[in-house]
Amino acid sequence: MLASLAFVIIAATAADAPVYESEFIFPPNDKHNHGSSIVEAADGTLVTAWFHGSGERTCDDVMVQGARRRPGGQWCEPFVMADTPDLPDCNPVLFIDPRGTLWLIWITVQDNQWGGSLLKYRLSEDFLGDGPPKWRWQDIIHARPVDLESRFTKLVDAGLEVLGPILDSVPELSNFKKEAIEAKEKSGNKLYQRIGWMTRLHPVMVSENRMLLGLYSDVFNCSLAAWTENWGETWSFSTPILDPELRNISNIQPSFVQRKNGEVAAFMRDNGIPKKVRTATSKDLGATWSDVGTLPIDNPGSSVEAISLKSGRWALVCNDTSDGRNRLTVFLSEDEGLTWPKFRRLENEPGKNDGSFSYPSVIQAKDGSIHATYSHTRKDIKGSTIKHVRFNEEWVLEGDPEK
Repeated sequence: MLASLAFVIIAATAADAPVYESEFIFPPNDKHNHGSSIVEAADGTLVTAWFHGSGERTCDDVMVQGARRRPGGQWCEPFVMADTPDLPDCNPVLFIDPRGTLWLIWITVQDNQWGGSLLKYRLSEDFLGDGPPKWRWQDIIHARPVDLESRFTKLVDAGLEVLGPILDSVPELSNFKKEAIEAKEKSGNKLYQRIGWMTRLHPVMVSENRMLLGLYSDVFNCSLAAWTENWGETWSFSTPILDPELRNISNIQPSFVQRKNGEVAAFMRDNGIPKKVRTATSKDLGATWSDVGTLPIDNPGSSVEAISLKSGRWALVCNDTSDGRNRLTVFLSEDEGLTWPKFRRLENEPGKNDGSFSYPSVIQAKDGSIHATYSHTRKDIKGSTIKHVRFNEEWVLEGDPEK
């Protein structure tokens, strides 16, 4: 394998010493490789998935690819995880549930628009051999958000009352008003309420049998929680995560973490203003949500993921710029996501056009190390790939030499 793809050992490997390793999962190629997800199997095997093709929703050759890395080995050649003929397959999410079943949850875009996405999943208990997992079941998740029309209508009406004169006076902003009115009309249509909900980040188990999955809509620019308590036979859905006070709207791609008191925290991508990581909480295992708040961490409109660690700390990985995906940072919290004082850069190019490192997927392995995969392009490397990094909390706590 090319030297640039080999693991680069930056630190000693003693249990309490800082550790950082990195590699490309496959050599950069001329396709669009994006939206990865990673899990660890019981035997320590890592499995990843991402979407691969000529573009995103407008290119019909887009498929979900995957790769496997057994303990002590290297990433295998990519294989196909899902490929709906002549339709784009995007945004894969992997999850291994407490029974040991591998889930692949993803979307198939029906009309080359995100709002026409169909939510699907596959299950496998036989996924450690060579090649793709042997899928034993596939189904569609039919979304049915609670109180979407009434809550979204109230939000748009309030927003246009406040911002309407401003939008009317600035020609460049007129399209925002048009999109808001169109979205309001769609919120009253059962078809539009129920399609277009997309995946991005790992589900979490918030009770012995409740698997909580984060969803979002680019039509309504908000997030949603879905859950199953019978391993996918039936699904229930939350109220949308919205802020009726118009302080922090347009929050998407939720990452869920459960606090010790049972409360579930959501950390979300900013899809509007003020370009900060968004937050919300649920006291009923995801069924209803608080108003939306913000963290004092910049976000340029790019995916974030947070996880709880065995030490009691939480980790959050995101682009922490207000413009551009040229910097990717891991943060640590000692107070279950309220503050994030410790951080270290995973990537840090000087200009927003010098590189793009985005859409992190984060897990903690059984040995305590943290693994992340993310989309990787850099101006001095031809093509795109998915990068895999492995590090520990000590490496983050050591601090960033380029603060």
